[in-house]
Amino acid sequence: MLENAAAIVAVMAAPDWQTEAMADRSSDASSEVAWDLPIQPPIEPMLAKLARTIPAPKLAADGGWLFEPKWDGFRCIAFRSGDRIELFSRKLKPLARYFPELLDPLRAALPDRCIVDGEIVVPDGGDHGLDFDALLQRIHPAESRINRLAAETPSEFVAFDLIAVGDDSLLDMSMLDRRTRLIDAITSNDRVRLTPASTDRAQAEEWFSAFEGAGLDGIIAKPVDGTYEPGKRSLVKVKHVRTADCAVPGYRVHKDGNGVGSLLLALYTDDGDARSVGVAASFSVARRGELLAELEPRTGPDALIDHPWVDWVNHQDEQRAQQAANDAAGTPTPPSAGSRWNVGKDLSFVPIRMGLVAEVTFGQLEGGRFRHGVGFVRWRPDRSPESCRFDQLDVADPVRFATLFD
Repeated sequence: MLENAAAIVAVMAAPDWQTEAMADRSSDASSEVAWDLPIQPPIEPMLAKLARTIPAPKLAADGGWLFEPKWDGFRCIAFRSGDRIELFSRKLKPLARYFPELLDPLRAALPDRCIVDGEIVVPDGGDHGLDFDALLQRIHPAESRINRLAAETPSEFVAFDLIAVGDDSLLDMSMLDRRTRLIDAITSNDRVRLTPASTDRAQAEEWFSAFEGAGLDGIIAKPVDGTYEPGKRSLVKVKHVRTADCAVPGYRVHKDGNGVGSLLLALYTDDGDARSVGVAASFSVARRGELLAELEPRTGPDALIDHPWVDWVNHQDEQRAQQAANDAAGTPTPPSAGSRWNVGKDLSFVPIRMGLVAEVTFGQLEGGRFRHGVGFVRWRPDRSPESCRFDQLDVADPVRFATLFD
C-alpha cells in the first residue's frame, strides 16, 4: 500500500497554483513600459456569486440574462498591443510564459489593440472534455518542461468578454453590446475560441446537463444590461453538486494548530483498497474545535488496527524520526515533496480508528479525486466504511470538447 503514498499526499492539500507555484515574472521584458491601450494592466476580472438554480428572466433587474458555459480552467485576461501580449490570472499574476503555444494564435485571432476576458483550458486530446490536471502541470518554473508540455498537452483560450478595443474602453457598455463587439473582434482558430452564449434559459439548462461530461463547471448568467465591474461579484454561477458517502481514515490539524482543518476522505475499490479521493475542509472555528473533540477518542494506539493506510502512517513516522535525527546532528533535512503546489508543506495526518462515514458534497470527479470544494454534510452512522465505494458516484458521460462549439 506504500506505493500509493504519493497519490494520498497529492490530495491531502488543496492546490493553490496561483501563489507559491507561480513565479511572479512577466514574459514581457519591457513590462514596466506603458501599454498603448485605454486601460493599463492588470485588471481584476468580474466575478460571480453562487446560486442553486439557473436564474429566471424575471429575476434580472433590467429584463434578462446572457447564459454561457462555465469553463473549468484558469481565468485569464489577455492584453494585446501589436506583437506585445500578456495574460493575467485572476490573482493578477502573469501567465504568458506558461502557455507559449497561445501567443501566436492570439495574435492571429485578436484585434491589434485589445483587452479580452476569457479562460485557458486544456482539452484531454480524446473524448473526455477538459483535463484540469494537465492544466495544473503547466505551472512550472522550468522552461524546458513548459515547452515540452506545450507540445504534448496544448492549451486553448476561450474568449467570453471584451473589455477594450483600440482606443475604446468598454467597461461602461452593456453585456449584450460587449458581446456584439466581441463577436466582431474575434477571428477564431484552433487555439482561440469564442464561447457559446444565449439569452434562452432552456438552452442554458441543456448546456448544464449535456456538457457536464466535457468538464464544464456549470453555467454563468450575466445581466444583459450589466456593465463590466472589475473585482465585483456581479454575475451568477450555477455549479453541479452531488453527494457521496466516504470513509474517514483520519484528519489534518488546522494550520493555526487549533482544531481539525480537514477530514481525509476515502472510497473503496472492488479490490478492497481504500483510495484517497480528497478532503472536506472550510470548517468554522467553532466546528473545528467540535470535530477535534469528536475524533479524539478514535486516536491512539488502537487507531492503526486494521487501518487501510497503516503503511503510509509508518512511512510518515519514519520521516519524522529522520527529521529529529537530522535536527539533533545539526544536519539540514531537505523539504519533503509535499505536493507540486506546496513544496515542503507538512501533509502529515492523524489516523483515527476506522468506522466513521461522512456524507459530503462535491462537484466533479477527475482522475479518481474530487475536484473543487468538498463540503461536509453530516455523519452517516448507518453506513460502514467498506460500503463506501466508487460505484455509488453519479458521474457524467464524457463529451468531446470540440462538441461545445459545433
